[in-house]
Amino acid sequence: MLKATGIYKSYGSLQVLKGVDIDIAKGEIVSIAGSSGAGKSTLLHILGTLDRADKGEIVLDDKKVSSLSGKNLADFRNRHIGFVFQFHHLLPEFTALENICVPGWIAGNKNKTLQNRAMELLELLRLRDRADHKPAELSGGEQQRVAVARALINNPSIIMADEPTGNLDSANAKELHNLFIDLRNRLQQTFLIVTHNEELAQLSDRILHMKDGRFDPTPNS
Repeated sequence: MLKATGIYKSYGSLQVLKGVDIDIAKGEIVSIAGSSGAGKSTLLHILGTLDRADKGEIVLDDKKVSSLSGKNLADFRNRHIGFVFQFHHLLPEFTALENICVPGWIAGNKNKTLQNRAMELLELLRLRDRADHKPAELSGGEQQRVAVARALINNPSIIMADEPTGNLDSANAKELHNLFIDLRNRLQQTFLIVTHNEELAQLSDRILHMKDGRFDPTPNS
């Protein structure tokens, strides 16, 4: 479903990625672990088309996304990739429901079907009674669950999460871990997760360990 080969990335004289290959199947949860500076987030941003590799090829849903640019790339990203970051990045003036709808609005969907799907996601994530609340009125765990619902609104092929539990306490982090598993089981949702959280990594189908810009050849956990 997602296949990347020979991914290289440098910033000036610093070589961050040194020929990374990765292959992810539909419905799989894959975690990328490793020390700070190993290249984990850089790889995630490149696979998510938020940054460009110096060299290499990325294919998602049989589409060579590494050759797309401009509006075509932005449209493809919006429709096929959902993002969850360490900080929720919710728009403070919008309600939870409106925040979830934003990617759909960007894709040109302004009909009642979009709002109905957003409400279904709120129900799935046990947030239906918070639909009209603004981010400041939600707890940290609720804010992150709204961010997950926003990532799901366009039925993406894959959700890419960068340290999604980094700002959560242990209870909310565990709830988010279980949510990812539930979404995979219910929706066959695919996840690629960069995390330092060992508990989250251990729930994954595979853990890929990065070291010095490459995946460690040691057998995966």
